[in-house]
Amino acid sequence: MVYNFNLGIGWASSGVEYAQAYRAEVLRNIGQEAKFIFVNMFPSDNIQHMTENIGFLDSEIIWLYTFFTDCKISPVTYTMKRLEKTFEGKDFTRSKENGKVKYVFPNTGVYYVAYLVDGSEDRIHRVEMVSNGYLIRKDYYTYCRIYSEYYAPLDKKAHLYQRRFFNENGTVAYEEITDNDIVTYRFPDRILCSKEELIGYMVSCLKLTRRDTVIIDRTTGIGQAILKHAYPARVGIVIHAEHFSVSSTDDDHILWNNYYEYAFSQHKHIKFYIASTDVQNRLLKKQFKTYKGVNPKIVTIPVGSLRELKVPEKDRKKHSLITVSRLAGEKHIDWLVEAVARAREIISDISLDIYGKGEEGARLKEQIKKLKCSDYVRLCGQQKMDEVYISYEAYLSGSTSEGFGLSLMEAVGSGLPIIGFDVRYGNPNFIDDGKNGYLIPVHEKMEKEERVQRLTECIVRLFTEADMEAFHQHSYEKAKAYLTEEVEKKWKELLK
Repeated sequence: MVYNFNLGIGWASSGVEYAQAYRAEVLRNIGQEAKFIFVNMFPSDNIQHMTENIGFLDSEIIWLYTFFTDCKISPVTYTMKRLEKTFEGKDFTRSKENGKVKYVFPNTGVYYVAYLVDGSEDRIHRVEMVSNGYLIRKDYYTYCRIYSEYYAPLDKKAHLYQRRFFNENGTVAYEEITDNDIVTYRFPDRILCSKEELIGYMVSCLKLTRRDTVIIDRTTGIGQAILKHAYPARVGIVIHAEHFSVSSTDDDHILWNNYYEYAFSQHKHIKFYIASTDVQNRLLKKQFKTYKGVNPKIVTIPVGSLRELKVPEKDRKKHSLITVSRLAGEKHIDWLVEAVARAREIISDISLDIYGKGEEGARLKEQIKKLKCSDYVRLCGQQKMDEVYISYEAYLSGSTSEGFGLSLMEAVGSGLPIIGFDVRYGNPNFIDDGKNGYLIPVHEKMEKEERVQRLTECIVRLFTEADMEAFHQHSYEKAKAYLTEEVEKKWKELLK
């Protein structure tokens, strides 16, 4: 069995979660059993809805908090009718508004607010209970009640002090007691005094053997607990991003990225490290030798793969650009919007479609309004992208750091040339300058204005000077190395 550890997942998931989803598909294809373990709480959503959304199977998911119960990973099926049966004949009134149902129990000072799933008419994810104006409890449901949270008023706020996690039949499997930042877990046969101990206990319950492999995608707060209990299984670490600070590294010292510092310090206990590009692999090997005097096993396996190359059956939309990412500050999508607005002064029918969700959405919407470019720059939200890329002529990237760049891989898999900055590691991995796009040289003191101007110039150059057909074909050639069958071979070799 291959156990893959991560922290959380969301509707606007990062590349780490999408990388895991790609890996899940590859491992399925080669007949390798795998589980994907998430250890964060998900009070606003059911974890199953988010894992299913990006391609995981329910049978592949383990959630730390239900691991110790007999509740299965499941979509929400708990209904209003089932909830109302628990009211034991009490009088109540019911009103529905904006995806919520409010139950009021007259003359008791008590009301419930039930939150419906995705605006459904009937399925309930959680219920909040209020007594005399104070929140006292929240119940969470899938096909049964999976856990409850208990609150008390403190400093005029609802203070969480306890969680109970239930089995299918309603019995309590274990409890979490919270006192500010101090958390204790109480089981029938033991007490654990931190979340790290809970994770360690879970790993010990897996009964790992030499035939098992543990892959850690994020080590923050969990790496030590996993390593302490993983033996005799093999442990591997996936490098998803830049692994060190360039500005704080010299000939004698290196400052590792906080996300990887612990994993690198434990190289004696790590069977392998996985880099997603050969460039990062070679650099990491050199740094381990220089600063640590060791030569750990480091393999290159792309974090994603392509089932097939996508070739359009009709002409691509002329002068159309696409970008796909979380709408986050480090992606610098605002630079792309401004560059396209400038290029529009030269190429009158240019367009940019932006796919993804994130905290920058509102700011980008305001920028588009301010630049008066909404008729040719669109925020398209998060969509299933399989057949989307092939409608466009080229891909734009404003990111200044990509460990790999799944959307870059998907773009070349649909034959798109790419314009992006010459930064480690994704862009140089997919862009051969002047052959299937342009790599824009950058330096530390390069200001936003210069970056936007260089993006603008490259966009204009691409659509006015480049042999687009040759660029498309070169991207297809680059993409062949990322076909699923090629990536499968690498995983088979690593796990044999």
